[in-house]
Amino acid sequence: MTRYKITLEYDGTNLIGWQENIQGPSVQSVVKDAIEKFCGVRPDVVGAGRTDAGVHAIAMTAHFDLERDFDADTVMRAVNFYLINQPVVILSCVVVPDDFHARFSCVARHYKYVVLNRSAAPVLNKNRVWWVPKKLDVSKMQNASQKLIGRHDFTSFRASACQAKSPVKTLDRCEIKTDGDFIIFEFSARSFLHHQVRNMVGTLVEIGSGHDYDMDEVFAACNRSAAGATAPSQGLYFVSADYATID
Repeated sequence: MTRYKITLEYDGTNLIGWQENIQGPSVQSVVKDAIEKFCGVRPDVVGAGRTDAGVHAIAMTAHFDLERDFDADTVMRAVNFYLINQPVVILSCVVVPDDFHARFSCVARHYKYVVLNRSAAPVLNKNRVWWVPKKLDVSKMQNASQKLIGRHDFTSFRASACQAKSPVKTLDRCEIKTDGDFIIFEFSARSFLHHQVRNMVGTLVEIGSGHDYDMDEVFAACNRSAAGATAPSQGLYFVSADYATID
């Protein structure tokens, strides 16, 4: 048995998310289909995160096992051949120890969220940004975002369907940058709650629009209704995952 670690790039626009489901094509099902076409077996493909429908990835880490020992470069080229008409591609493939796990071995996950803040709707970036035509106060959002950093009970930023055992998470990094009309939100943590990033961005954008949220009060409420609306999925990107043992 050989374990392969792959890094995936994907456009989530027409995918139902990471998780395989009968409702439609997912990242997981598309990759499993391609592996099966290559070698005749359909292994489980485990990702570092489970992105929602419409969410993209710049470098999502995943792993799978094959009983036959193939060269890693052969696996990458062959699977990519069968992914050629899919919005998913393997950027790298390496053989890793059997105890490596894309999800449980991960020590940090990095996301970014992109807002297009201009009056004109996106054309080239359609389905890849959240278009907010009203001018946002970036400085106000930056100040509020600092309250999110650290260890908190993130219940107010947690989706009702979240299956995490605890709402307590440590947010290691939260930065907001501008690049022309783009506002880029960057987040890093060991792990995130379901919709946590989108709910934080939605709240910050409301603050930038003039809504007066007190972050201390939002945290203390431990109630999803205390925070802002959920930002749409198309502006969210899984950027990368860190692994202390092999990266």
